[in-house]
Amino acid sequence: MVEAITPEELADKQDADEEFVLLDTRPEESFESWHIQGAVNFPFGPDESLSEDGASAVESMLDGNDEILTVCAKGISSAHFVDELEKHGFEDVKVVEGGMEEWSQVYEHVPIETDGDAEIVQIQRRAKGCLGYLVGSAGEAAAIDVSRHIDEFRDAAAARGYDITHVLDTHIHADHISGGRRLADEIGVPYHLSERARKRGVEYEYDALGRNDVVRVGDTDIKAVYTPGHTSEITSYLVNDEAVLTGDTLFVDSIGRTELEFGEEGAGKGAEMQYDSLHKVLMSEPDSVVVLPGHVTVTEDGRFAHGSPGQPIQATVGDLRRELDVLQLPEDEFVARLTETVPEKPPNYETVIAVNRGLDEPDDEGEATELELGPNRCSAP
Repeated sequence: MVEAITPEELADKQDADEEFVLLDTRPEESFESWHIQGAVNFPFGPDESLSEDGASAVESMLDGNDEILTVCAKGISSAHFVDELEKHGFEDVKVVEGGMEEWSQVYEHVPIETDGDAEIVQIQRRAKGCLGYLVGSAGEAAAIDVSRHIDEFRDAAAARGYDITHVLDTHIHADHISGGRRLADEIGVPYHLSERARKRGVEYEYDALGRNDVVRVGDTDIKAVYTPGHTSEITSYLVNDEAVLTGDTLFVDSIGRTELEFGEEGAGKGAEMQYDSLHKVLMSEPDSVVVLPGHVTVTEDGRFAHGSPGQPIQATVGDLRRELDVLQLPEDEFVARLTETVPEKPPNYETVIAVNRGLDEPDDEGEATELELGPNRCSAP
C-alpha cells in the first residue's frame, strides 16, 4: 500500500526547512500556472510505466536526499508514481494525500497584535494566499471574508471563546467561493455586504451596510468604509480606528486590479475610483492604522511574495504611503498603469462571481474545488 503524507504534514516540513524532493506529476502547463514551493515538475500519467531512464532522472534529483514526495491534482497519478518508483528500488517515497486539491485547504490562524481591546486573527489559506479574519471582543466575534471552508472560522472562534455574531464580506469575490452566507445561515446571524452589491445583481437577502455604518461586536466597532475600484461595491472595514481590513482594494505590496467587473473598456473608470479610494479614504487614515488585506500574492513557485505562511501579513498606512510605488504616481500615470497591462485573470472567475452572486451553485464539493484551483490573481501589475 502506498504510504502517504497529509498536506498539513507537508506544510510542517516546509516550515521546519526539512530536506526532501517534491515531484509534481501534473502536465507542465498546470505546474507552471500554480505549484507548491520547491516542487519539481515530472509529468507522469496514471497509466504510465517508469522507464530506466526515468528512474535515473529521478535519482539525479535526489542530491544525497533519499526522501521523495509526490503530488498531482488529486493524488491519483502521483500515487501510481509512488508504486512505479518503489518498483525501481526507491524506498522512502510518499504521496501527498489529495494532491493540490487538498493542499488548497491548508490554513494557518495567525494572531494580529493590536493596541486596543479587539482581538484579530488572520486566517491564511496557504496555497491561494486568501486572507480572512476573525475580529473578537467581549465574547463575540465577526467573521470577515470567510472562505468556503467555514469550519476554519468556527474553530478559530471556539478556540478563543467567541460566539460569531456577524459575518461580513468586503465584496463579491472573483477568485474563491465565499462561505460567508453559508456560515451566517448555519449559525443564524446576520450576513453583511455593501448596500451597493444589489446593483451587481445579488440574488439573495443580506443585511446591507451603507457608508460609515457600524457593526458592534462586543466592545468593538467595525465601520464600513466605502472603497470602490476593484469592484463597484467593495467596502473596507475599520476596526476601532486601529486596523482596516481592505479586501482587494489595498494589499501590502500592490493594489487590486479593476477590470474583472468593469471589463477592459471600463477599467479606466474603475482605476479612477480606485485612485480616489486609496488617496482620499485609506491614505487619509493615521499612519499607525494597520492594513490587513484580503490576499497575499502567491508566486509561480508557490511562495508568499510578502512574508511567510504563519506570520502576519500586514503593513501600516504610513509604511504603504511612503513605500508602495503605485501610491506615488499622479492620477493619470496610476490609471495608465492599471489599464495598459492586464494580468492573466483568475481561473474560472466568471463562474466564481456567479456563485458569489447567488446565480449558480457547484454541484458538489469536487466541482467547488475545481472552480477554485489555481492562484488568486486579484492584484494589479
